[in-house]
Amino acid sequence: MLTEINFDGIVGPSHNYAGLSLGNLASAKNAGKVARPRAAALQGLAKMRANLERGLAQGFFLPQRRPDEGWLRQLGTDMAAASAPLRANALSASSMWAANAATVSPGPDTADGRCHLTVANLVTMPHRSHEWRETLAQLQIAFANEAHFAVHPPVPAPFGDEGAANHMRLCAGHDRPGIEVFVYGESGGPFPARQHREASAAVARLHALAPERTVLALQSEAAIAAGAFHNDVVAVANERVLFTHEQAFADREGLYTELRGKLPEIEIVEVPASAVSLADAISSYLFNAQLVTLPSDEMALVLPGEARETPAVWQWLEAHVAGNGPIRHLFVHDLRESMANGGGPACLRLRVVADPATVDPRFIATPEKLSAIEALVARLWPEQLAVEDLASPALWHELVAARAALCRELGLEELDRGAF
Repeated sequence: MLTEINFDGIVGPSHNYAGLSLGNLASAKNAGKVARPRAAALQGLAKMRANLERGLAQGFFLPQRRPDEGWLRQLGTDMAAASAPLRANALSASSMWAANAATVSPGPDTADGRCHLTVANLVTMPHRSHEWRETLAQLQIAFANEAHFAVHPPVPAPFGDEGAANHMRLCAGHDRPGIEVFVYGESGGPFPARQHREASAAVARLHALAPERTVLALQSEAAIAAGAFHNDVVAVANERVLFTHEQAFADREGLYTELRGKLPEIEIVEVPASAVSLADAISSYLFNAQLVTLPSDEMALVLPGEARETPAVWQWLEAHVAGNGPIRHLFVHDLRESMANGGGPACLRLRVVADPATVDPRFIATPEKLSAIEALVARLWPEQLAVEDLASPALWHELVAARAALCRELGLEELDRGAF
């Protein structure tokens, strides 16, 4: 049976605050601070466990091997000789944000009835541009059943593609044909627009989506300039509901009219700028919450603690729930380590609509599996990591060993062999 599975990225042991992401205000604000990789991973695992307890299907992806020595070799250097900026890029744990892993089109939307996944190239940011090879390797294992899945390599450069963080799907139900909305950018003041229109169009073609059920929407310049480096920082969709900030899109009325024409049952929940400013929406990651459908068919938001701590945001949310809006439940989690580097609950997960029985079970979460991962993280992930620690050869060896132990624990040793 088709259902939505949330695949979260397990936070890797090299999680640090090197401030590598231009346009990501939280990343820049916290650059140079001491990170807590162990706490970061445990916070993410706690969110996964809570979603399992809520009756949601939950999967995960493994952190990538860090440092990425193969990438440095392509640049004619190694960890010992690399400059500090290159070394930091080789040690980035940003693959934890699985929303950027790929764009996913479920079988009900595609011409061949299979779920299509296209790996994001992430070419705009150096620290993320080398993730796609290992992401592709994991997706090819997890979704190896070619009767149900088609996994595509990334769109070639220079067309930047940042995956599901700039993609939304609206539908009457997860197992019904949907409207796929690809959000791209053009400019954002001092910050780069990371999603190229041509990349979005290419993914739609690769997935063989019906043109009449495909929408390309321009993200507003104001949103990018305010720090919404991905669309999922200002808008999220789930089944018939579009939850969005008033200033998310360049032509909001044109987009709303188009969506209503394609999906008459759509509910557009727009948060006005007069109630929640773009600054508050972005700092709290209100829209980077996970908007999910519970087994009761009620919708819920899985929110970071910062949403509750931002008065305007929490006031709006409580009023919406009290007013019998389509979002009926608010679940708050401590994800401070991810938030401090610029990623909320929705950044950590990739949504895949599929029959869980068709997915490699090694990537599907169970309470017992999460307990085993938690124990391993508590034993092997660094408790603290400062930017100056990234120069330590001893740390590099510890990181490689910790990730290899996780691969063994999950029976995925093949991910620890070979260079991606």
